[in-house]
Amino acid sequence: MEKNKNFIVGIFDDEDILLHAVEHIREKGVKIHEVFSPFPVHGLDEALGYTRSRLPIAAFLFGMTGTILALFTQIWMLGFDWPMIIGGKNHASLPPFIPVTFEFTVLLSAFGMVGTFFIVSDMKPYGWPRQFDLRSTDDKHVMAIDLASNKLSKDELSRILKDNGASEINEKNF
Repeated sequence: MEKNKNFIVGIFDDEDILLHAVEHIREKGVKIHEVFSPFPVHGLDEALGYTRSRLPIAAFLFGMTGTILALFTQIWMLGFDWPMIIGGKNHASLPPFIPVTFEFTVLLSAFGMVGTFFIVSDMKPYGWPRQFDLRSTDDKHVMAIDLASNKLSKDELSRILKDNGASEINEKNF
């Protein structure tokens, strides 16, 4: 996390006002650092210009890894390393392997997605997240604008936020 970062923080009471404010503020060329909301706001991702997540691709790759690893392990153990003939079946019969393969696929996919999410979101067990306003987890919507990444001054950004429905404007320094 970078030190000495200055932000203008706009507090919004209503999600519809927030959504329209994001659209208007981005039209004026202002780069919004992040918007925090106590609940999902439909259309906010599109308004902020976010692309679709690649987490499903990671989930598929982790799932395929789980499938291959489960099949390889079972075929190796029961077919070559310690072959046992059970009920006259082949050493490495595929149908009995299906439940274990399915469960291992789901397990590796879930663990992989959680780990990938933590890495991508920069959520370290020893770190502390930036908290722009404590009310963003309760009933307020918070828009954070990084002063260093915008050409407009602090006063101009404050005026733009106020004109677009912010009920409160604060300055936050990290």
